[in-house]
Amino acid sequence: MSFDTVLVANRGEIALRVIEACRELGLRSIAVYSEADEVMPYLKLADGAVCIGPAEAAKSYLNAAALISVAELVEAGAIHPGYGFLSESPHFVEICEEHGLSFIGPSKQAMRIVGDKTLARTCVAQAGVPVLPGGPVPKKTDDVVAMAESIGFPVLVKSVYGGGGRGMRWTETPDELLAALGAAAGEAKAASGDGGLYLEKAIVGPRHVEVQILADERGRAIALGERDCSIQRRHQKLIEETPAPRLDPALRTRLHRAALAAVHAVNYANAGTVEFVVAPTGDFYFIEMNARIQVEHSVTEMATRLNLVKEQIRIAAGASVPLDFEALQPRGHTIECRLNAEDPSRGFLPSTGTAHIDELPGGHGVRLDTVLYDGMPVTPHYDSLVAKLITWGEDREAARARMIGALKRFRVSGIATTRDLALRIVSHPAFRDADLSTSFLERHVLT
Repeated sequence: MSFDTVLVANRGEIALRVIEACRELGLRSIAVYSEADEVMPYLKLADGAVCIGPAEAAKSYLNAAALISVAELVEAGAIHPGYGFLSESPHFVEICEEHGLSFIGPSKQAMRIVGDKTLARTCVAQAGVPVLPGGPVPKKTDDVVAMAESIGFPVLVKSVYGGGGRGMRWTETPDELLAALGAAAGEAKAASGDGGLYLEKAIVGPRHVEVQILADERGRAIALGERDCSIQRRHQKLIEETPAPRLDPALRTRLHRAALAAVHAVNYANAGTVEFVVAPTGDFYFIEMNARIQVEHSVTEMATRLNLVKEQIRIAAGASVPLDFEALQPRGHTIECRLNAEDPSRGFLPSTGTAHIDELPGGHGVRLDTVLYDGMPVTPHYDSLVAKLITWGEDREAARARMIGALKRFRVSGIATTRDLALRIVSHPAFRDADLSTSFLERHVLT
């Protein structure tokens, strides 16, 4: 390894994963925490822990200067950003490089390209990856309408720099389009600091399929299967599974090849995800590339038996990607449910309070990624995700049946969670039959 100490610049479940990966690789890990997280038990598993600031993320986990100061204080040689916070900030990567720190993730150049969705579209299209008709929003109102009409309604308004559906609006008429622009720009600016928008042809009833990739600095890359992430609420993923069910083998091959073409087009290295929409016709189109480890990486790990967080660290230290393609191909079927501290009966309002564990699932083929403990305070300061529940089976139905049992045994009181919603989804006949699309909740559950 080119470094022996890693600063873990994140919190919660992903921070715990990085700490464990460092230990398995024989590296020291130093955790950071905000005042709101000072009681989290996982901090004791690191080789050290340093308070980074108050509860507000802007003053703690997003405080680049404080993170660099701590890294220098503990003599860390590398920083792992996890997901969220500064994980996709090319400026933070540049700061790390200026201070002689290895950033465990892609280069700032690759991150800048994929972070600008209009530039990313151009780059991957030049490499032969299919993209939807679209482009930056013109300044003049008449030009906006003309562009949308040339694309053909329905049209999506999307943030150039944002993610997670922030700034995204579905429009079906010129009036809807013009009314959406102001709100979308404001939401995009609040999320990413930039209100830039672009238009893109909207596909009715698509599936959302993404390909997990690993790439190294030598230009070698591998696709580790695909995940179907179609079950969403307001563009936020709720359930992911691999392999994507009811996917034609030839289409699967084309998706993997397109993902690798996108990787090479932007000179990407480390772990990443290339996301596509798949139309009911079987045509597919590039959406974006995520320059970090994904929340749903656990699905791929369960199927491939590969520790992606460890691979991230190895690649950052100069190692090559594992090239035994056959050995790494997903086996069986894996399903993941994200369990959030939200109340579906109250419009999915975030739920805060003291969490009490009544029962947690386990056993063969069941994985629970969480830092939840009995008596844990759930605060409004951070993301509402409290656990990821993953099940594996020899086939999809076995994984689904196992998930139903595991969800029934995930019993937490004191806060509202989306456990019951997840149970309704995986128990629904349409989910059983893999009748999946991004409108699944509206068509089958939230009616």
